[in-house]
Amino acid sequence: MTTRLLRTLAAAAVLSCGAASAAVPLPQLAIDTSQTTVSGLSSGAFMANQLGYAYSSTFKGVGMFAGGPYMCAGHSNYTACMYNASITSSMLNTMQTDINNWSGSQIDNKANVTGQKVYLFVGNSDTTVGPNPMNAAQTQYTNNGVTSANMDYIKRDSTAHTFPTDFDSTGNNACGSTASPYISNCGYDGAKALFTKFYGTLNARNNAPAAGNYIEFDQTAFTSNPGMASTGWIYVPSNCASGASCKLHVALHGCVQNYATVGDKFVKNTGYTRWADTNNIVVLFPQTSVDSTSRSTAASGSLPNPNGCWDWIGWYGSNFTQKAGVQAAVLKAMVDRVSSGTGSGGGGGTTTLAAPTGVATSNATTSTMQISWNSVTGAASYNVYRNANKTNALPVTATSFTDTGLQPSTQYSWTVRAADANGVEGTTSAAATGTTATGTTATCYTASNYAHTTAGRAYQSGGYAYANGSGQNMGLWNTFYTTTLKMTGVNYYVIGTCP
Repeated sequence: MTTRLLRTLAAAAVLSCGAASAAVPLPQLAIDTSQTTVSGLSSGAFMANQLGYAYSSTFKGVGMFAGGPYMCAGHSNYTACMYNASITSSMLNTMQTDINNWSGSQIDNKANVTGQKVYLFVGNSDTTVGPNPMNAAQTQYTNNGVTSANMDYIKRDSTAHTFPTDFDSTGNNACGSTASPYISNCGYDGAKALFTKFYGTLNARNNAPAAGNYIEFDQTAFTSNPGMASTGWIYVPSNCASGASCKLHVALHGCVQNYATVGDKFVKNTGYTRWADTNNIVVLFPQTSVDSTSRSTAASGSLPNPNGCWDWIGWYGSNFTQKAGVQAAVLKAMVDRVSSGTGSGGGGGTTTLAAPTGVATSNATTSTMQISWNSVTGAASYNVYRNANKTNALPVTATSFTDTGLQPSTQYSWTVRAADANGVEGTTSAAATGTTATGTTATCYTASNYAHTTAGRAYQSGGYAYANGSGQNMGLWNTFYTTTLKMTGVNYYVIGTCP
């Protein structure tokens, strides 16, 4: 959300999505639905708050980075809910009347809110939303039974309107700056603090999550809402892809922070996936879209949504904070889809599908192996297992699959199972073994992003440079941005340094 939130189009370069044509259905995973949580920054924080009240039986934890109280913009012009505006007790009473009247009907029973874990964060230098609206959100949660033990409220000095991390990422700004991509090294790990509040003590984070764990999925299966993009992103740790029971967290970006505007920065540079990878947390990153059509809102007159904000104002109906709200219902449907899997065993039931034949391995690199097989009559898709663990996060519709994240000079064994249209698997194939290529000492190259592309270590798309192999976003494609790339395989580079 910017200080000119709704008046002008964001002056950010739109990225070429690159993988848009490869968007796939949202995966169905084995999710522990007692540990589903949501968080967001700015308009994403307002939406996280709305989801937490509307679907309080679903979301057990709510995190807000610079947001405000439920239904604020339902009764007041949006400017009265941000810009560090003071929200009076009378305004909060009006909002509370909605919560009380809708409880158990338009929204889930408000009694569920009492048991939620709540995490609140705001910078004391934030003038876009600011401490006052966050204070009101805290008061509202307290009024609805959230105890001090279940709520953390962090206010940080010298911190503007931004998502706080404790590491540097290409393109980020200083902690005291309110500017794109609204992610900063503030010496404070917001993602860790959030997940710790929700889930307790965490395993150490992985600072280099596997590129293959990031999946672009088709959002059009859920909505044609003009405020939402055609594709979104989900991060699925390998354990979760293999059928382990995992937790689900929904992470909502802010205005001018969607993929079309800042690329994968919110998805990869906020720290969510670093902690998710080692703690069995699937992270869903739905995406908004610019909507320049002026629409009637609940209390702010007729306005467009040129910055791709989540609907915390009522662009898409006066019921925007309720279960029936267009975007709220879409997000809930996505949560239900992800949570509908049953692990590596498929969808349950029985099937007579035969075992795939001709399973073979080929094209070995230091970290990947291609597995192929013959088609099975009646199969809708296939699942691939490495050493008895499922490796594909999504059903494979072809008769080959490239397994990634392997170790050099290591022998593995793969089997394949066909699955019917309901995801029910047939008989397991005979195993095929293969050994990855011999590893070599990692070599690092430090150069400008432009020099990396001319040397063949990276490529450019939409004005940004991407590492060959891993596809990691290196930042702007020019001579001023410098990146260190580590070669970990043949024509395979990652952002990092050598020991």
